Amino acid sequence: MKFDKFSGTLLIALVWILFCSSGVKAQMVNEVAKKRVTIGVGLFEDIWFGIPKGINTRTINQGFQTFAMYNVPFGKSNFGFSIGLGFRAQNMYGNFLVKSTQDSTWLEKIGDTASVNYQRSKLTLPYLELPLEFRFKSKSKIAVGIGFKVAYLLPAHSKYVGENYETLTGEKYRVKYREIKNLEQFSYGPTFRIGYRWFHINAYYSLSKIFTKGNGPEIYPLSIGILLMPF
Repeated sequence: MKFDKFSGTLLIALVWILFCSSGVKAQMVNEVAKKRVTIGVGLFEDIWFGIPKGINTRTINQGFQTFAMYNVPFGKSNFGFSIGLGFRAQNMYGNFLVKSTQDSTWLEKIGDTASVNYQRSKLTLPYLELPLEFRFKSKSKIAVGIGFKVAYLLPAHSKYVGENYETLTGEKYRVKYREIKNLEQFSYGPTFRIGYRWFHINAYYSLSKIFTKGNGPEIYPLSIGILLMPF
């Protein structure tokens, strides 16, 4: 089948219109996605409460978090509700080793009976979390969010780097323990966030303890950090 000059021109015009319209639709979808989906990443500092006597935690206990939230606006107002999925990793650095039996877990001071040269010792707690938030965003791009999140504990571990604390021979010793018992599987507590455009300050207060009640020290964190939310 042959096309005359007019038919060819019409076909090219139709293809161009379809291409442009698909581009417009894609742009509209992207604009809707930007309004409905928020992605964030941040660093935070944990302040630990309930630390046993004789155990000292480091001044800086840095942690990491990332999340994606789906936003539901309340009509045409500046208020809305968000639900999402996230990940956070909390670290507690200090002069301790995590020791466990089947029914009890405790923090044992490093060098309790002798001087030990070590670089760091920490407990790492990674969580998969479900954040919920009521949010307000003004026309000037100032945003405030008040919420609550529940998290499930992924495999935790403790890590020690330094002199072998058992032999005290000065040899370099690096070990990671994954068999930490009596940890609470769920973490939960309120959240707060305030920011301008893509830069935010946030806080999380844990209502749950790190270890199960009666099986370990009643330790819990207050997390304060910064969030970058470019999307």
